[in-house]
Amino acid sequence: MAGLAYTLGKREINYYFSVRSAKALALGAVLLLAACHAASRRYRGDDTCEYLLSSGRFLGEKVWQPHSCMMHKYKNSEAKNCLIDKHIVFLGDSRIRQLFYSFIKIINPQVKEEGNKHGNIPFEDKSASIKVDFLWYPEVNGSMRQRIKSWTEGSVAKPHIIVAGAATWSIKIHNGSNEALTQYKINITSVAPLLEKLAKTSDVYWILQDPVNEDMLSESRKMITNEKINAYNEAAVRILNSSSRNSKAKVKVFSVSKLIAQETIMKSSDGLHLPESSRDTNAMILMNVYCNKIMKPIDGSCCQPQPPLTLIQKLAFCFFTLSIVGYFVISIIHRNNYRKNKSCTDLEIGEEKKPTISTPNVSTLEMLLHCFCKLGLIMTYFYLCDRANLFMKENKFYTHSSFFIPIVYILVLGVFYTENTKETKVLNREQTDEWKGWMQLVILIYHISGASTFLPVYMHIRVLVAAYLFQTGYGHFSYFWIKGDFGVYRVCQVLFRLNFLVVVLCIVMDRPYQFYYFVPLVTVWFMIIYATLAMWPQIVQKKANGNCLWHFGLLLKLICLLACIYFLSYSQGAFEKVFSFWPLSKCFELNGNVYEWWFRWKLDRYVVFHGMLFAFIYLALQKHQMISEGKGDPLFSSRVSNVLLFISIVSFLTYSIWASSCKNKAECNELHPSVSVVQILAFILIRNIPGYVRSVYSSFFAWFGKISLELFICQYHIWLAADTKGILVLIPGYPMFNVIVSTFIFVCVAHEISQITNDLAQIVVPKDNSTLLKRLLCIAGFFSGLLFFSAMQEQSRH
Repeated sequence: MAGLAYTLGKREINYYFSVRSAKALALGAVLLLAACHAASRRYRGDDTCEYLLSSGRFLGEKVWQPHSCMMHKYKNSEAKNCLIDKHIVFLGDSRIRQLFYSFIKIINPQVKEEGNKHGNIPFEDKSASIKVDFLWYPEVNGSMRQRIKSWTEGSVAKPHIIVAGAATWSIKIHNGSNEALTQYKINITSVAPLLEKLAKTSDVYWILQDPVNEDMLSESRKMITNEKINAYNEAAVRILNSSSRNSKAKVKVFSVSKLIAQETIMKSSDGLHLPESSRDTNAMILMNVYCNKIMKPIDGSCCQPQPPLTLIQKLAFCFFTLSIVGYFVISIIHRNNYRKNKSCTDLEIGEEKKPTISTPNVSTLEMLLHCFCKLGLIMTYFYLCDRANLFMKENKFYTHSSFFIPIVYILVLGVFYTENTKETKVLNREQTDEWKGWMQLVILIYHISGASTFLPVYMHIRVLVAAYLFQTGYGHFSYFWIKGDFGVYRVCQVLFRLNFLVVVLCIVMDRPYQFYYFVPLVTVWFMIIYATLAMWPQIVQKKANGNCLWHFGLLLKLICLLACIYFLSYSQGAFEKVFSFWPLSKCFELNGNVYEWWFRWKLDRYVVFHGMLFAFIYLALQKHQMISEGKGDPLFSSRVSNVLLFISIVSFLTYSIWASSCKNKAECNELHPSVSVVQILAFILIRNIPGYVRSVYSSFFAWFGKISLELFICQYHIWLAADTKGILVLIPGYPMFNVIVSTFIFVCVAHEISQITNDLAQIVVPKDNSTLLKRLLCIAGFFSGLLFFSAMQEQSRH
């Protein structure tokens, strides 16, 4: 009864919610969300600096998240590059002095808080010609006005950045009197025009007063109440924002510190001054406000303008626009012709003839334009998500629950959709799709939760990436070994399916090929496998069955491959020489060198070889009927199966214990290439030795496995944000609902791209050799043009 209910439940879900209806719903959601965000930007403005200076929330205890944008954590080298030859002045009381120290510690972390607390404090970094001064002006009075006025006079060099603020001393000295507040208003009114004049050439920030913890204040500070502070802040905001002259050269009001203080003032040592972590956050916000537009960090979307379209992006836009127009024109013409031919009436006898065409005949050109039409719309969504400032972005923040709870959810769903396999061979198609699917889902959760900061999770994810490459070695070796098909068609089909989406994204998103590192990795390994097996003498299963010596010849090839891998992994210079030749360098360089490519390749250098070797051993055992792959049968005899199963479980757990005890990422990465195969082989044996386990699979995981490559690539821009550094925010204020909606759209897009790629592969890579050769010449011309325009683009940038 339970089984019947289970089957009927799945049928109901599949009946009412098909892939087609899901995609239609996703399209409607995208259009609605885009319209809402566009309207919101128009109404509220799209200046993310305003959000950075005025709003946000804490993720955890110490991580500050500005509203709608991402904040970059500047290193001292980056800060120096941004502030080179700059003069910064902090003007105010003891709270401003604290902010001054936090700011200069970004430039030089070794600075100690020394010097006269109630006097001026200079700082200079001679290596970058940076001057940062703290000027002690605890009250907004004539002295402060005179100092600010001196900078407005032509003969005096103006600071590039001015950070000012004061009020608590006025409250304290005058015992919180109303007369003091009135005088404060008069004084700040006289200072405001001078600040506005400076703001035309310098960046001027007015720091509002943070709340206090009244219970912790000393007796001499009891008159400093939050009510008084609010009154002073309201006066400052009203006066600084009242002048019409402030419309263009605006004095920036730094009000976000109040929000930060409300959450952290309880940790203050004296009730007045903020704890160090809060001061550091304020200093980092200041750094982001000024430096993001200069340094343009990927993970610092606050205060960054939308990047201008490159020449190649403009050409891509024109191409997709023409494809959309062309498709609609051809589609209309084709349908009109179809309608004319559908109903042909014989006028003489008054009878209606049968239609000459029963269904519209879709031409190759129309199918091609239809694919590019859909792809153009999808790429527009990619661009809006991660290059335009339409949708919001947020920083990642890792908690154990944000990673492990979703893992439990997908595990339950995977078990719910368990079905019998069509075949019970080891690593059959359904099983490998399932394996790819659950691994991809785990990797996606790992990325969106920011779990890379937790080393045990990172090490296990590295095994999953290695398992993908293991399958690359296993799958391609098995195909070439069994089929013996080394034709150009097979190679082109694989290369097209692997690289099509990435090439399009490189063009549309203006990113280098190596940025999507996994695709170059599997592409190069495919070519290595192909070259190893296709080179003379070609040894395939059919040939080896006739003479066992050919098996030793193949093993010799594999040993030579292993020796080459070993040499290149320990000879960085030789590796870089191979991939630094033009035009290979255009594919594998990142930030001007191929080090990142060498690091990625070296990290899983042996696992593809392990996959090839496993395929060879498994196919040999299968050929000699040394394993049993019948439905429900254990893979080996009961005794051997039990022993291997026990060893596999122990090996699997041993690796997990080792990975969980890792303390140093660099050391663990060094061991990973040699030991990752242990857990991979253990998993394969656990999954395949028991016959009942081998006879079932999860159709839920297998469905995702079929689009795993598209999921991995698409996540860069339409699920994550800022090139994977952050999270895309479609629905602000509701994190869980946002993840559900963005995930739904993301999966639908990935599935549609997978179908587009398959359709285009049939058109672009035909089986006919002469036609294929013509297409290859066209593709070569396309990439030549791409290299030419890329060179023009680089020249214009420099």
